[in-house]
Amino acid sequence: MTKRPEEIALLAESGKLLAEVFGYLDQFSLAGMSTMQVNDLVDDYIVNQLNARPASKGQYGFAYALNASRNNVVCHGVPSAADILRAGDIVNFDITLEKNGYIADSSKTYLVGQVSPLAERLVQVTYEAMWKGIEAVRPGARLGDVGHAIERHARRNGYTVVREYCGHGIGRQMHEPPQVMHWGKPSTGLMLREGMVFTIEPMINQGRHGVRTEEDGWTVVTRDGMLSAQFEHTVAVTHNGVRVLTLRPEERTAH
Repeated sequence: MTKRPEEIALLAESGKLLAEVFGYLDQFSLAGMSTMQVNDLVDDYIVNQLNARPASKGQYGFAYALNASRNNVVCHGVPSAADILRAGDIVNFDITLEKNGYIADSSKTYLVGQVSPLAERLVQVTYEAMWKGIEAVRPGARLGDVGHAIERHARRNGYTVVREYCGHGIGRQMHEPPQVMHWGKPSTGLMLREGMVFTIEPMINQGRHGVRTEEDGWTVVTRDGMLSAQFEHTVAVTHNGVRVLTLRPEERTAH
């Protein structure tokens, strides 16, 4: 379950490249683009600019380089030429990248044009909740501490945490043990040890936490039709804390 230092170095290289993908996406206004256009841009950039592989492509039969989850889509949104991004939307792009056999996983929720204050607040609190979870990671802490930190922040701001989906260990495989819940009780669950690598990826809902899967078998939406947001980083437990392997350039001074 733990990774050797040389493995973490390779995961960090994948994470650095994945951060570059989000930097590339940041230059687009997104409004008027289809989620399939975004997918194709990301696929081309990973393969031809970074000489890496979109790890989600072909995984579990999924055919695309990213998940595109817009507005009330919680996760696993399928890119489509008919899914046009409009000003006022929020959209999460969840992207995985493999380089030298090791996979990094990260996601970011984008504001498309001018969004409502309520939507903007949901996205901001979700981002903060992810960081509350990351800041709880250190040797000797437990996974329940991570989940509790996330859920407490969400609930204090009037939101709910999706319980059906969670973070996960990652390395040569996209999904490895342990499962990382985004809710929990302090001082419970698996004890964290130096060398563990996993994702923290809370999905936070504006309304109730209930979700359902649409007929395509992939797309997960809120049951009440209200907005959902998500952020994700891949992290490694260090000897005295945590290292974010997918840290984006704009985050380096803030965190």
